[in-house]
Amino acid sequence: MFTIRRAHERGHAQHGWLDSWHLFSFAEYYDPRWMGWGNLRVINEDRIDPGTGFGRHGHRDMEIVSYVLEGALTHADSMGNTTTIVPGQIQRMTAGTGVLHSEHNANRQGQTHFLQIWIEPAAQQLPPGYAQRDTGLEAARGQLKLLAAPASRNLPEVMPLHADAAIHAGLLDGADTAELVLAEGRKAAVFVARGSLQVNGQQLHTGDTAFLADETRIQLDGARAAEVLVFDLAA
Repeated sequence: MFTIRRAHERGHAQHGWLDSWHLFSFAEYYDPRWMGWGNLRVINEDRIDPGTGFGRHGHRDMEIVSYVLEGALTHADSMGNTTTIVPGQIQRMTAGTGVLHSEHNANRQGQTHFLQIWIEPAAQQLPPGYAQRDTGLEAARGQLKLLAAPASRNLPEVMPLHADAAIHAGLLDGADTAELVLAEGRKAAVFVARGSLQVNGQQLHTGDTAFLADETRIQLDGARAAEVLVFDLAA
């Protein structure tokens, strides 16, 4: 199975200070056909105006990943963490039994453009937790790089997830090619954050997503200034 959801087909919310595109049903946007894919529940592409952001609010029983494309995102939570995330970094918050946090545009000029990603955890009622890593994508241009993987794999340079999921990302252009082999029974999603490329021979552009099931591999080529995220997911 190979399905493409184009950027303009996503749900859209415009709140003045926030411009948000929802890949799956979220908040006031509801479409029963798009409730998630495997254990991937949310990919929101958000743009936050300077001096604004999400006030203190709560989450529980979800792995929440933030991936900044432009600007800077200030995060503060009830675990005592106060950090700023910039392009080239990835953040994970384990909501578990419950956590409060806020997120704001840390710049006085220019929007903060980031992806908010929710993945269903492998277990409920986990202790809340926080982690942040550099992606190292600039140094790994032209290939897919593993950014996050199940904590059980004990990979010290990779963001640990309390979920049966892995996140790869890549900066691809021109003659660059990359391939990811999928284990039997897995689902996958390929989100194009910037630029364009081909996924198993199908053309995708900025904001498009390819959904795969019962496929053995993902082949990426034909890229033009592409930044891409690839999710290897439990079915």
